[in-house]
Amino acid sequence: MKKFNINSLVRKNIVKLQPYISFRDHNEFNAPVLLDANECPFGEFNRYPDSSQKKLKNKLASLKNLSPAQIAIGNGSDELIDLIIKIFCEPKKDAILMMNPSFAMYGFYAAVNENEVVKLDLDENFEIVKDDFLKVTQERQIKIFFLCSPNNPTGNSVKDIEFFIQNFDGIVVIDEAYIEFSENRSGIELLAQYPNVIVLQTFSKAWGTAGARVGTAYASEEIIRFINTVKAPYNVNTLSQELILNLLEDENKLKENVENVLKEREWLKEEFKKIDCIEKVFPTDANFFLIKMRDGKKVYEKMLEEEVLTSQRAPAIPNCIRINVGTREENEKLINVLKGIAS
Repeated sequence: MKKFNINSLVRKNIVKLQPYISFRDHNEFNAPVLLDANECPFGEFNRYPDSSQKKLKNKLASLKNLSPAQIAIGNGSDELIDLIIKIFCEPKKDAILMMNPSFAMYGFYAAVNENEVVKLDLDENFEIVKDDFLKVTQERQIKIFFLCSPNNPTGNSVKDIEFFIQNFDGIVVIDEAYIEFSENRSGIELLAQYPNVIVLQTFSKAWGTAGARVGTAYASEEIIRFINTVKAPYNVNTLSQELILNLLEDENKLKENVENVLKEREWLKEEFKKIDCIEKVFPTDANFFLIKMRDGKKVYEKMLEEEVLTSQRAPAIPNCIRINVGTREENEKLINVLKGIAS
């Protein structure tokens, strides 16, 4: 196991910070009279949510074969990304490293925190060039490396993730928002071996609950303790916690969603081969495709006219559009619109 002194990576003021602790949530009562939190005594959802998300963490711990103390729950993965940067990166001093192209919010939250964003350009197949990675990490002092796998917006998974963990002296965040659609193993399996790794997952994609805004971080107990210290006291509402808990009781829900998406993904992949305006469909391990069009601007605007909403990736990735997998009805409309666009 690679040894890390996590405290040496954390901002000094965060190390000294005392967390907000809800007395109610950290004690057990039989029939308490709740007069401690200035709540209204009337209403269906008049009480604050469990600030420590005990039930949800216990359920996830049993599913992931981890301790509840290795799990943090966020208001979406975005909140967790923001917190991780705040914990480890000193404003105006530290830098983060991210793949380019990749999920824009890594750079956004770093910029909000006044941290430099170093971008590692991917090759023509959207893979990391190891020599470029070694060069930039040797030349620059970087605190956090964000690895999005499968990567948004390219769809492919990062190869040989352990190489990057072993050759980086800071915090490695593996963002697995789309892992359920991939055949690759989760980075959660690496946590026991690498104490500097944080794995992010979400209920927004495969679980079909983007509106609930629930994300999860898995890491060492030490790192999770810092996340729980910095997070807002009641960051995940009661309705969202209950919704996710109910979902986790249904073992078939996730399987059904993933199977349906993968079935439609394969159908779309075959249909795309028949479309003249498409130049290339990149390999994907996610629930979306990155597609290079012969005239990306024209195709995007034509789809928009037909109210088929997609994600234009130009100018960062010229002529490319990201299109996620929908229902068969939605996918058929997409294909019909594309077929009507002359190349």
